[in-house]
Amino acid sequence: MPAKNLKWIYLILLSLVWGSSFILIKKGLVGLSALQVGSFRIIFAALFLILVGFKSILKLTRQQWKWVVISGFLGSFFPVYLFSFAETEIDSAIASILNATTPLLTLIFGGLFFKAIFTQNKLFGVVIGLLGTAGLILSRASVNPGQNYFYSGLVVLAAGFYAINVNILKTYMSDISALGIAAGNFFVLLFPALGMLWFSGFFSSEFPGPEVISSMGFVAILGIIGTGVAMIIFNRLVQISDPVFTTSATYTIPVVALGWGILDGEVFSFWQLFSAAVILLGVFIVNRAKNLYTKKRKQAV
Repeated sequence: MPAKNLKWIYLILLSLVWGSSFILIKKGLVGLSALQVGSFRIIFAALFLILVGFKSILKLTRQQWKWVVISGFLGSFFPVYLFSFAETEIDSAIASILNATTPLLTLIFGGLFFKAIFTQNKLFGVVIGLLGTAGLILSRASVNPGQNYFYSGLVVLAAGFYAINVNILKTYMSDISALGIAAGNFFVLLFPALGMLWFSGFFSSEFPGPEVISSMGFVAILGIIGTGVAMIIFNRLVQISDPVFTTSATYTIPVVALGWGILDGEVFSFWQLFSAAVILLGVFIVNRAKNLYTKKRKQAV
């Protein structure tokens, strides 16, 4: 199938999978701490990816391992824990909407550090998107003042890590297979995740009760499908498209996440939906331009 058609299929799949991830994090937090949810998410994803991608790991060169390690921490390790901690204070659907700042941040970092073209129209889109983000945080705080909306900053920080990572993937890692990148990432992250799980006190607690077992089940789905499978698709999408198109999955992720949030009883105001629309408008303006990135490496086939 031509890459121009395949990339849209990958984008839709990512939207469905990652859009469902936020409610899975929320369900995981019922019986587990944020540190435990993040750790189990990485552990389940690592076990799956090492099993299916062990041969790809063996093919990585010493030079490639440097970028695999950097990509693993920026694109998975830090964001996984940041999202878990953020959802202890903010709704899952709000987290998904704030995650839509990723394409804007991708463009900013691309222009500053990766020689992406930065036009006046793109700058206009970035400003609109950031204004929408600020409006969303303020409107949500007015609806539910009991929540700590400083935690919204954790989602934006995670989006920043995603943005840097996708630029690194496109610029320095296009010659590595999508499975090799994902499997290598989580092979590295398995050990610090086990350390974080031990630090959380999980192994010193009593035998897990039904609530904990149920939460672990949700996180297992999150780790294997929402992280393991999704990262393979994501890495391949970066290779056959540009970083801003790849991160545009975050436009449609909130639609899926909002649906799950409403089904789970989360409430939204008009101003929240308006602010979300402003974010998506800004990202749409940014994404209209093509050929943003200079080709530094030959893409993997």
